[in-house]
Amino acid sequence: MNTIKLTIDNNEVEVAKGTTILDAAKTIGVHIPTLCHMKLHDMGIENKPGGCRVCVVEVKGRKNLAPACVTEVNEGMVVDTHNIRVINARRTVTELIISDHPFECLTCAKSGDCELQDLAHQMGIREIHFEGEKSTYREDTSPAIIRDMDKCIMCRRCEMMCNEVQTVGVLSAINRGFRAVVSPPFEENLDHSVCTYCGQCVAVCPTGALTEVNHTPAVIRALSDPSKTVVVQTAPAVRAALGEEFGLEPGTLVTGKMAAALRRLGFDFVFDTDFAADLTIMEEGTELLSRLTRFLAGDQTVKLPMLTSCCPAWVKFFEHQFPDLMDIPSSAKSPQQMFGAIAKSYFAEKQKINRKDLVVVSIMPCVAKKYECSREEFTVDGNPDVDYALTTRELAALIKLANINFNSLPDEDFDKPLGESTGAAVIFGTTGGVIEAAVRTAYELHTGKSLDKVDFLQLRGMEGVREATIDFNGLPIRIGIAHGLGNARKLLEDIQSGKSQFHAIEIMSCPGGCIGGGGQPYHHSKSEILKKRQMAIYNEDEMKTIRKSHENPYILKLYEEFLGKPMSEKAHHLLHTSYFDRSKKSIMED
Repeated sequence: MNTIKLTIDNNEVEVAKGTTILDAAKTIGVHIPTLCHMKLHDMGIENKPGGCRVCVVEVKGRKNLAPACVTEVNEGMVVDTHNIRVINARRTVTELIISDHPFECLTCAKSGDCELQDLAHQMGIREIHFEGEKSTYREDTSPAIIRDMDKCIMCRRCEMMCNEVQTVGVLSAINRGFRAVVSPPFEENLDHSVCTYCGQCVAVCPTGALTEVNHTPAVIRALSDPSKTVVVQTAPAVRAALGEEFGLEPGTLVTGKMAAALRRLGFDFVFDTDFAADLTIMEEGTELLSRLTRFLAGDQTVKLPMLTSCCPAWVKFFEHQFPDLMDIPSSAKSPQQMFGAIAKSYFAEKQKINRKDLVVVSIMPCVAKKYECSREEFTVDGNPDVDYALTTRELAALIKLANINFNSLPDEDFDKPLGESTGAAVIFGTTGGVIEAAVRTAYELHTGKSLDKVDFLQLRGMEGVREATIDFNGLPIRIGIAHGLGNARKLLEDIQSGKSQFHAIEIMSCPGGCIGGGGQPYHHSKSEILKKRQMAIYNEDEMKTIRKSHENPYILKLYEEFLGKPMSEKAHHLLHTSYFDRSKKSIMED
């Protein structure tokens, strides 16, 4: 490998040819501030438009300052990253950016997590020397994401995530000069576009230009209403990341403390979405076995591969962009929606609570879950199965608002009956987890044999697209796995072209799966954080006494008392759904 020797701040550095000054400086611990630059570890994708000019440095012999994020090193180059000329230029650039930015830090949803705010503090900026007209745009509120383009700094990170990683193609820079903005085509609203609400744009936005719709005020009102019984469910990935908001190391499991905090917030029952994940496996696993059995019997009408359906962003993605494949995904609802349907039927009946007086709140790592619970098909006479969804970040903010000392809380258990779950359910939180959970159950139901080893390591990992073959006692089941919608697109195009040989495919919208969801604590695409969260998920699985969904006693009791059997008429009515062709919806439709 060719290497380059250069000097950075009087330190000799040797790096690979093609390395930027920014990355070369990092090798010796020199921090150069940036706003537009972002590198997605393990994906080979880097956002480096060099537009913000915050990262400028002085290169000896060069008249103008060089943007470190896009300037490659040369042999013998001498770089000064923090002399007075550089500092003055960075302060000027930052002041210019702020001069066209709203002064709403006290009320901004991103206050405290804003990289522009941090940069201003780091540079000691206390006044703005530039005054003039400010660019203004209308606010765009969708069911899940708020776009406040007055706060956009044109870093275009969101554009990179939407187009290069997720390949959704909603966001791009339009117009020129002072009117330039990142927007859907024709500056239309997100809900008139093919946006999936995955929230990855929110996760990488350095300011408050992109934030989630906040359900916290509505949840507080519900908790304050004595006529309402308010129950909460918590998704598996939340427990692997929530602790980061309270200073704990990434990958610290806080399941028990989370349950304790939710009780102190005033929820009447604290349940676990993992219960519904086990229920999902019963329905989805049975559906997969039914399709396989019919296929092996020669039924040519069977649609394979069967695709998982737990992720609402993924569902909206194929409804918009692959409507010809709508009969391939499982018809099973997501665990969030299964939980809501069971809570407002089975649980409400047992507690003798009127459906409209039962409020179901979800704690999710996902922004798209806000959209999912608003979908019309998940309502009964206008009353939603799930009323509100809070992100992991929003739950942390609510705990802090209530002055709860999270780290000192004792570990508490979830309530019964909708709080009991297995290890198979908790691994839903990471890429490969849903299909591994399904295999644990499908194998035993198909073969009649007990699985002594339930860890299917061949289904695990962080590669964007993976494949494995699982031996079902002589029957090879070919499985595909993709996380990130760009990777999902590859598998879907293979299905369209007839190249796919898989029997089942798991797809999760977000890189890493739910552990990297758009509503998780900001991790700035650091792969080491995602891997620690993933390890936490597998650790909780290993700690569980029961690790197969079909052995959950409360799930078995639910079927015995209420549902009958998996895929029964009642189960299909409550736990399954339909999909809709959204490809013909006009972007100009009102």
